[in-house]
Amino acid sequence: MTIQETENQIIDEFASFDDWLDKYDIILDMGKSLPPIDPKFKTDQYIISGCQSKVWLHAEYRDGKVFFTADSDAIITKGIVSMLVKVLSGQTPDAIQSADLNFINSIGLKEHLSPTRSNGLASMVKQMKLYAMVFKMKG
Repeated sequence: MTIQETENQIIDEFASFDDWLDKYDIILDMGKSLPPIDPKFKTDQYIISGCQSKVWLHAEYRDGKVFFTADSDAIITKGIVSMLVKVLSGQTPDAIQSADLNFINSIGLKEHLSPTRSNGLASMVKQMKLYAMVFKMKG
């Protein structure tokens, strides 16, 4: 599935709810369904700086695509990073780097996050795109 198709799935899922409490429930459920990160990657080396909560992110490059695993010690943050993993994992470095991630604004996520969580979200996106850039350079 393309990044856009996955983003559209998330947008559709959120569109069926008007109440932000229901939308937070979706985010929490996504966090609960995030595949576990290998414990060896839950070290300071893999923590994303700029996040209020601890967020660990690991990336692997296989067959020309980047695969992400992640975790967080905060359930809402785990849900947010799980959406990014769902959208970007399994994509090429070029696709990841050029992704606009419009779903973040389309579902109203940014406006419903505290400023510190919003900064954390930006840090997560930046780190994922940085991994893609490094893998692209390594070829």
